[in-house]
Amino acid sequence: MIKVAVPNKGMLAEPAMDLLRACGYKANKPSKTLSSIDTANGIEFYFLRPSDIPMYVGKGIIDAGITGIDFCAEALSPAVKILDLPFGASKHCAAIPEQSDYKSLDELKKLRIATSFPSIVRSYFKKPDMELVFLEGAVEISVGLGVADAVVDVVETGTTLKQAGLRILGEPLFKSNAALFAHPDRKNSPEVCTLSRRIEGKLVAMSYKMVEYNVPSNLLEKACAITPGLESPTVTTLKNQNWCSVKAMVKSEEVNSVMDKLRDLGCEGILLFSIESARV
Repeated sequence: MIKVAVPNKGMLAEPAMDLLRACGYKANKPSKTLSSIDTANGIEFYFLRPSDIPMYVGKGIIDAGITGIDFCAEALSPAVKILDLPFGASKHCAAIPEQSDYKSLDELKKLRIATSFPSIVRSYFKKPDMELVFLEGAVEISVGLGVADAVVDVVETGTTLKQAGLRILGEPLFKSNAALFAHPDRKNSPEVCTLSRRIEGKLVAMSYKMVEYNVPSNLLEKACAITPGLESPTVTTLKNQNWCSVKAMVKSEEVNSVMDKLRDLGCEGILLFSIESARV
């Protein structure tokens, strides 16, 4: 039985549990404990703070876990990223007072910077001795209170910074998203590989649809060029040998355009199916 950490709160928690449940795991957070056992799948889930997960995984106390890439970078954890996940996107940006004359990020090296991610800030500026003010939250208020001259904070819309009288300077220092991590010694274990394949299969299913259609044999090559599939479409000759049936996976965002092209080409019986899961 392997141990897998899942965020217990924040914007990563619900998407992570939804994804695991969609992969067939019983990842239900108990109301009074921090762990639950999925006996059928041989996994014990631990519901932990997202920022603590890199430590537990990095030290091998937990075999694998889902958390943000920024949390792992901040903790300087040796945990290995196995798979990027399509949620938890964020960016770490520097912000200065609206009326400030600073024009480049490089100028901030000499300032007091308030942040919840000092390791990421020091890594970006490559200045280990720069003056940082560590705050666990409400970083944006630090400038107004005279604690810092600038901030580096996680930004979604920038509204909170603007309300605090700050403006974003330059490009993001760091971009993050959720990911599946594993301890270096466990990344190739059968249990972690099974977990990774299941999640990857669900992500593929979310990204693709299955298109099936009938096409005249003389138009088969042109139709297959529209629906090449992952490697090759599946082609079956119908009882009427002048026609073929074709099945192919198509990216979800392209399906309507693809179906229009097939219809314009002369295909018939064009059907669209959702994919529950996949192994590719």
